[in-house]
Amino acid sequence: MNTAKIDKKITGFAIVNKNEDKQADVQDTSEIEHMHENLDRPEMLVGSTYKIKTPLSDHALYITINDIVLNPDTDHEQRRPFEIFINSKNLEHFQWVVALTRVISAVFRKGGDVTFLAEELKAVFDPQGGYFKSGGRFMPSLVAEIGDAIEAHMKSIGLIQEEELSPAQKQVLEEKRQQYDQQNQLETSSSSDYPPTAQLCLKCHTKAVIVMDGCKTCLSCGNSKCS
Repeated sequence: MNTAKIDKKITGFAIVNKNEDKQADVQDTSEIEHMHENLDRPEMLVGSTYKIKTPLSDHALYITINDIVLNPDTDHEQRRPFEIFINSKNLEHFQWVVALTRVISAVFRKGGDVTFLAEELKAVFDPQGGYFKSGGRFMPSLVAEIGDAIEAHMKSIGLIQEEELSPAQKQVLEEKRQQYDQQNQLETSSSSDYPPTAQLCLKCHTKAVIVMDGCKTCLSCGNSKCS
């Protein structure tokens, strides 16, 4: 045990409580507002609308996700999805669309980790087959594309951290694409479209997998069978 010698006259003293700082931290944490089902809906919510146009219908779907801002103007400020609406002139899917929006909105307001919703919806397959979006991205169903829109929204508000390729990885993929186009006498395009002979990637569901030197590589996400 270390001791200290006091050379000066003691003029006063105070009792130090080691738990004061901890209690203060607990008190501050308890004042943080979290998402829960009994949270009152504010008069105004911040929203974003996403347009979905599929070859399955002549009419587009418009997905609106409204967010609530918790603990505004504090270090604990957080934006969370509160409700979702899906509108379209096509009434063919009206019943299940209304049911889906009500269930998703209820899960949003329940609180906790709601990011699983996007993955669950994206895993829904249409028995009649899916379709390709512009750019070669495959969608197994309309429900899956709704899940994709929800995932994009969650990424935009910071609930899901997007995995991005590094500049070095993007450069390697671009060099592979140029080399592939030269070998197959294809015109290299600066757009997001991939070579017409590309195959579907099972990881990112984009028709961007090419075969070079016996190795399958996805030009979209970088997934490779040889890595």
